[in-house]
Parts: sequence; C-alpha cells; structure tokens
Amino acid sequence: MARQQLTHAFQASFVPVVGRPTASLRTLPNVLIAGGQRCGTTSMYRALIQHPAVLRPVGRKGVHYFDTAYDRGDQWYRAHFPLRATVDLVRRRTGMAPVVVESSPYYGFHPLAAGRINADLPGVKLIVLIRDPVERAYSAHAHELARGFETEPFERALELESQRLEGQDDLLTRNPHLVSLEHQHHAYVARGHYVELLRRLEGVFGRRRLHVVDSHRFFAEPEAIWTETLEFLDLPLAGDPVFERHNARPRSPMAEPIRHQLEAHFRPWDDELAEWLGWVPSWRA
Repeated sequence: MARQQLTHAFQASFVPVVGRPTASLRTLPNVLIAGGQRCGTTSMYRALIQHPAVLRPVGRKGVHYFDTAYDRGDQWYRAHFPLRATVDLVRRRTGMAPVVVESSPYYGFHPLAAGRINADLPGVKLIVLIRDPVERAYSAHAHELARGFETEPFERALELESQRLEGQDDLLTRNPHLVSLEHQHHAYVARGHYVELLRRLEGVFGRRRLHVVDSHRFFAEPEAIWTETLEFLDLPLAGDPVFERHNARPRSPMAEPIRHQLEAHFRPWDDELAEWLGWVPSWRA
C-alpha cells in the first residue's frame, strides 16, 4: 500500500510538470466515469481503455481535478491528457471518433463537481455505476480502513457518519478549494443514495448524457454491458476486451443485524431509484 501511495504521489507531481509546457496542445476528456465509489469503476475503466479508439490520462485513471484539485487550474488538468496530435492519429488509424476517458468516482458525490464539469467540458458524457448500497457501504469501509482514512469498526463508523458529514456539503460549497476528509472518505451510507446523486447530475447534464450501469450485471454479463456502453459512447464494437474485476478486498461477512438495518434504510431510496431508472436494480430484482 505504501508503494502504491508513493506511486500516486509521484504521478500527481511528475505528470503535470512534464505535460504543462504542451498543455495548450493537449485534449480534454469527453467521457467521465463519475462514480460510484466501490461500484466497479476501475473495472469499467480498464475495459474501456482496451478499445482501440479510447484514450486515457497519462499516469493514472483519476485526476480528481473537479473535486479536490480545481484550484490548480485548466493548464494543470490538460497536462494529464494526450496530445491532440495523438487523438488525430488514433482517428486516422481507426476511422472512429476517439473517446478520451477519465475516472474519478468522487465527482458524482462532490457538491461542486457537476457544475464545474459542465462549465469546463461542454458536451461531456458521464458513466455512473451502481451496486447494492449495503455491500457498497461495507466495501467502502474496508477500502478506507486499508488506506488509513478510517480507524473505527464498521458499526461505529455508521453511527458516526451523520455527525461526521453534518454541514460538510455547505462547507465545501462556501469554500470552493476546501478538501473535506470526512465528506470524501466517511460517507458510507450517503454515497448509496444513488437516486439523489442521479437527480443532481440529471439537473445539470440532462438524462441523455448519463449512462447508468448496474455493476452486478456488468460482472455477470460483461459483453452485454460493454455493448450498451459503447453504444452510449457512439463507438462500434472493436477489439477483444478482457473483463476482470479490479480492487476487490477480502473481508469478513457483515454482521446480520447491521445488514438488516442497512437494508431497511436503503429500501425507500432503492424504490425511488427504480422509478428513476425505469428498471429494477439487480439487488432488488
């Protein structure tokens, strides 16, 4: 884990330094994987970048510009992406309109990210993945424990969540360059209110620029979801992608009383989600 953190720190400092002198010659993404955290975003990203017409950021999949690094400016962000000459080369080689993708799962949850994205990336398309919010919460807790952002056991973290998150949306909105550890790393239940996230994104981008993927279906029938996602991106089927599950963490079974408590909490949220989607998510089917 320490090696991974050092690698990310190196990429965060080295890539923009190297890319900044040519920032004006670089492209910007036209597709963002904007969430949700621990819902298969890395697996979707790794699948997409196997397509011959999909390009990725230099160095890492998630730049986190629109949530935690917006104060670094447009040139810093551009420095992470391919040169326009590279995009033109891919267009000539493939005969397709290239897609440049970035994946930062916090974009969908941060209160200012959507507005920033819409202002800076007109016409951008967003992919949002969802999964059983009970399992997502437990997975997120294990993830934050492993990364050192959490020290409390799961049950206690759930008890503390409302206190930790109280006022954080307003605080981030009033202080645009503030980074909130609590908001980013301790929203185990709140990030599972998918319909709230999707309604906010719809209000900014409209329905046609959003593509929602049920991650259970993605892992169960990857070819079908792959085809649907490429259709959303106006890309033809191409290549021979390998579908793999990434970033899964082993963990002990969740205590049944906690599971029942969370299932009861999420039930009305899931009902509203199904109505918004027009189909029943896998964990309620």
